[in-house]
Amino acid sequence: ADIDLTDNAALQRGAKYFVNYCQGCHSAKYFRYERLQDFDLTESEIRQNLMPAGGKIGNHMLSSMPAVAATEWFGAAPPDLTLTARLKHGGGDWLYSYLKGFYADDSRPMGVNNTVFPNVGMPHVLWELQGMQTAVYTENEHGEKVVDHLEPGVGGSMSAEEYDTMARDLTTFLVHVAEPMKLERQ
Repeated sequence: ADIDLTDNAALQRGAKYFVNYCQGCHSAKYFRYERLQDFDLTESEIRQNLMPAGGKIGNHMLSSMPAVAATEWFGAAPPDLTLTARLKHGGGDWLYSYLKGFYADDSRPMGVNNTVFPNVGMPHVLWELQGMQTAVYTENEHGEKVVDHLEPGVGGSMSAEEYDTMARDLTTFLVHVAEPMKLERQ
């Protein structure tokens, strides 16, 4: 993913993408809004642009989706993303590849699949930015159809380069959220 945890602008943009595209379903329940000040956002900027109305700066970054309703709608509540970058093998690389790995798949309930997390239950919420990729298949040594690579399909509002930067910024933010003290510890 080639992320830089000292890049405050990337962390700020990543926080914006998380709040606008991820937090509707996913929480970062072990991370507080006030920690966004770690990368040069003021309390006023956080309140105006990243927090729900009436929230407190010390609140955790929780989803507004009730877990019971999410379980009813999707079969399971969307996972909390606070520690994802630490729990997944590959960490930031896994997250970055996951964000770039969605493709159209009519056989799936949400109409999409993912090269990193096959048969994922999550829709591609960033499709309007990236567009919808198309899978090119090949056969493996067992004669099974597998994804060889992805090609651009229906275009999104971002160029491929802009989407790469957005995915990197969001990954940078989630890596920071998973271990805010990483730079200081190192």
